[in-house]
Amino acid sequence: MAGEPIFKPTAFYRDPLAALKWLEAAFGFETTTLVTEPSGRVGYSEMSFHGGSVSINPEFSSPIIGEARMVSPLSVEGRGTQFIRVHLAEGLDEHCERARAAGARITDAPSDQFYGERTYRALDLEGHIWTFAQPVTAPSIAQMEEASGLKLSTSLKEAGHG
Repeated sequence: MAGEPIFKPTAFYRDPLAALKWLEAAFGFETTTLVTEPSGRVGYSEMSFHGGSVSINPEFSSPIIGEARMVSPLSVEGRGTQFIRVHLAEGLDEHCERARAAGARITDAPSDQFYGERTYRALDLEGHIWTFAQPVTAPSIAQMEEASGLKLSTSLKEAGHG
């Protein structure tokens, strides 16, 4: 579809309806698609925020995917394998305070990063990690390397791995 994001992350929750309500209150996301089963249970949903999109779905397992299960961090002792990064044009500190007021656990307070962004990180009501970032400067690669002590490359080949 034209205009549709190429990647759409999906987060799985024990209680996706509670997650939808919480994500609206804490992060300002908007529910744009809600598919419910006859019982009222959420089967699938999508949320949008400033042109981005994320799916919020119930936990599930299936014979098709074998041992893999799509679960909330609550179901695996708080562990996660990824986080969702959301870019803001402005207002990162205010966004963080809104999230905190709604009960988000702020794991990394807003701070400026060597790569030119101000970021904060929060855990939602089931333990998913959300990172919010706002551009503040546009440092060159040389400036980022000097500030961090890291070697930055734009490809595997440039880094000597391809």
